[in-house]
Amino acid sequence: MSRASVTLHVWRVPRHAIGSAMLRMAFARRHLAGLRFGKFLGTGTGETFGPGDSDLTRWAAITVSDAPVRFPTWDKIATSQARIELEPLISRGTWSGRSPFAPTGRKSEGMVLALTRARLRPARALRFWRAVPGVAREIAAAPGLLARFGVGEAPIGWQGTVSVWRDATDLTAFAYRQPEHRAAIARTPADRWYAEELFARFAVHDISGDRTVLGWSAGR
Repeated sequence: MSRASVTLHVWRVPRHAIGSAMLRMAFARRHLAGLRFGKFLGTGTGETFGPGDSDLTRWAAITVSDAPVRFPTWDKIATSQARIELEPLISRGTWSGRSPFAPTGRKSEGMVLALTRARLRPARALRFWRAVPGVAREIAAAPGLLARFGVGEAPIGWQGTVSVWRDATDLTAFAYRQPEHRAAIARTPADRWYAEELFARFAVHDISGDRTVLGWSAGR
């Protein structure tokens, strides 16, 4: 079987089209037929990565497919959009019971994207949210960070993050050297925050469209 194409699609819609975007989310499954894997996602600003961080003017999809995928119904209501073509380098965990990305194990010398996704255990959610603010402050100031935003399949309990980094060295430095993030990683097995989780790192092969839709930092 040939290697699949992994793409992150992101759209910015005007406020008057938020209702149309939500309607498209309600019928999202029919637009993913024939793909190896696909999810439509709401997004957050990336300022806190918490439940109050939602951004109803930005929506996203992650797709794994044998051929390039387009979503003209989303393009129709968007004022701007971006697409990132990705190669999975590392992938650990599952998403809806599946391992959607086939990692190459290759090392990338260029730009990388990190995707985290988790389904929180309701009884553990409060502890998790208490740990989030410190990590959010650290990532905002992390060297090499180019863009970040939150993603989720539901407003509460199905949370994730997307972050784009100058290179893998900068991402690794944030993950293992920043004290709040390092502490959160260490607490995860004991606190059992997640009923399901996934972490994936991708090489960024191409970014097309408007990078500001991704939360791209000015001057980077």
